[in-house]
Amino acid sequence: MQKKAPTPRRRDADVAYDAIEALISTLALPPGSPVVEAEISERIGVGRTPVREALMRLMSIGLIAQQPRRGLLVSPIDLANHLDVIQTRRVLERVIASCTARRANAAERQQIQECADRMVAAAGKDDLKAYMRADHDLDTANHTASRNASAVTAVVPLVTQCRRFWYAYQHAGEIKEGARCHALLAHGIATGDEARAVEGSDALMDYLEAFTRRVINN
Repeated sequence: MQKKAPTPRRRDADVAYDAIEALISTLALPPGSPVVEAEISERIGVGRTPVREALMRLMSIGLIAQQPRRGLLVSPIDLANHLDVIQTRRVLERVIASCTARRANAAERQQIQECADRMVAAAGKDDLKAYMRADHDLDTANHTASRNASAVTAVVPLVTQCRRFWYAYQHAGEIKEGARCHALLAHGIATGDEARAVEGSDALMDYLEAFTRRVINN
């Protein structure tokens, strides 16, 4: 019996990036809060050198800003700019959905469908934590299966901004509708139907845009 190849060890800087990004997107580090390298290193259990590299990456995508005499701060949420974020993400998500529907293997299609099913189940129970965990897992599986590194690299910072926006204004969201849109996307991918996958992606962006407009207009 052939042994399964060991999973490559992730770089500490990548581990640090994911951990800090999660703190920011879930508002554990709220907008405007100071970002102190030593404190972050202790909080996530990763050395200061990889934390420093991760912070530089987060600065490059606008989640962390450097202020004169104040050091590093978590960037504010820009309501006016968020519609542009969604408009740009819409284009990239269409490309990714199409690629995934065409390129995913059977196991990946099943994984994506299972993530969407988890979202639907969580929404039915009004379990926001489980819903967002399944949402993150679906994004990761979709990005991997698309095999389009250029589109994924461009969309990931936008996904993070949308996730943070959701956590900040979740009172205005309808997670059952969000789950329905993800299910449409997943079904298109699972059946290898590019047009349906793109329709699901568009439905999801329509939902996020409507959600954003409700927040702006309130």
